[in-house]
Amino acid sequence: MSWSFHGKTQLGGLLLSLLGCVCLCITTILPQWKTLSLELNEMETWTMGLWEVCVDQEEVATVCKAFESFLSLPRELQASRILMVASHGLGLVGLLLSGFGAEFFQFDRIRRVLKRRFCLLGGTLEASAAATTLLPVSWVAYTTIQDFWDDSIPEIVPRWEFGDALYLGWAAGVFLALGGLLLIFSAYLGKEDVSSPHMAVSTTAPPSCAPAQVSDDSFYLMPRPGTPFT
Repeated sequence: MSWSFHGKTQLGGLLLSLLGCVCLCITTILPQWKTLSLELNEMETWTMGLWEVCVDQEEVATVCKAFESFLSLPRELQASRILMVASHGLGLVGLLLSGFGAEFFQFDRIRRVLKRRFCLLGGTLEASAAATTLLPVSWVAYTTIQDFWDDSIPEIVPRWEFGDALYLGWAAGVFLALGGLLLIFSAYLGKEDVSSPHMAVSTTAPPSCAPAQVSDDSFYLMPRPGTPFT
């Protein structure tokens, strides 16, 4: 199957969006949004995520405890939960719509104009999912930096630092943004492909005369009605 530039752009956008959705799922589940290492006990590391807090004791075990109440969480974690769940919904719906509007998805009842609209809407949803992913991740990173450099906290108190989930969340947001932009760009490419056949038909002028055949098997040109004969 030969792929056009339009189809290759759609495929690239779909793959980037799918990769972003996978990274988004892992980011939401991981408890390593924040990490804390105790100087008094270097064998013990604390991690905090959106759903639970864990204690990693080397050569022993990792013990995790889920948060008992949503309202008891800090504001950035409350907002992050809501926004990350919204990102999952936007990313999944956008991926499905973009798949229906892709060039390789052939279905007779879906017209080409409708497929282009599906692709455009799917790309817009993927870009929205990127925004709702980057916002909570960056918010948690900002509050972590503020708490780390807060002079009102004594130096002997351990400080939370960036966890691996934050870096993965930034990567997920970038993948979703690039995938959404490629899908939107491919929708505009599809608009040019849809409009070009109509332009070709409208610019083609009908011939002014047509061949006719007489009874003696000879051919001559018969003018159309209203056309002066010369």
